[in-house]
Amino acid sequence: MSKAVFPGTFDPPTVGHLDIVTRAAAAFDELIVATGVNQSKNRLFGPQERIEMLTELVEPFPNARVGTFDGLLVDYCRAEGAGVIVKGLRSAADYDYELQMAQLNRRMTGVDTVFLPTAPENAFISSSWVKEIARLGGDVSTFVTPAVHARLLAKL
Repeated sequence: MSKAVFPGTFDPPTVGHLDIVTRAAAAFDELIVATGVNQSKNRLFGPQERIEMLTELVEPFPNARVGTFDGLLVDYCRAEGAGVIVKGLRSAADYDYELQMAQLNRRMTGVDTVFLPTAPENAFISSSWVKEIARLGGDVSTFVTPAVHARLLAKL
């Protein structure tokens, strides 16, 4: 049985994240969408809010569930019995960064990383940009699901 972890801050989850979840859920027997603590990022939503949004996001996928971790991702993968990390790539810059991390993770624990290129229509979407546009009064309704959009508007 193949088990994969799709990690991220998901603050907030976007339609780009949903695209990766959809494709990874089809590729693996089990998918854990795991939100972690990243001290270098400013978060708009607290951990419980992100878990709730992700739970709504993965609901249509019977083989997907939400998890949370604090610490090394590879330690979380080992604890969950997952042999693969799934990463979505939007650009060459993402690849350069993620490749080094993938190589390090594999060297440390043997956990492999699978890269899924984002759909072209989502390549420019990032949680950071969504938050910034929303803070400035822009319409981000096409970049997030309706449930996330409602939470985002209520938060700002």
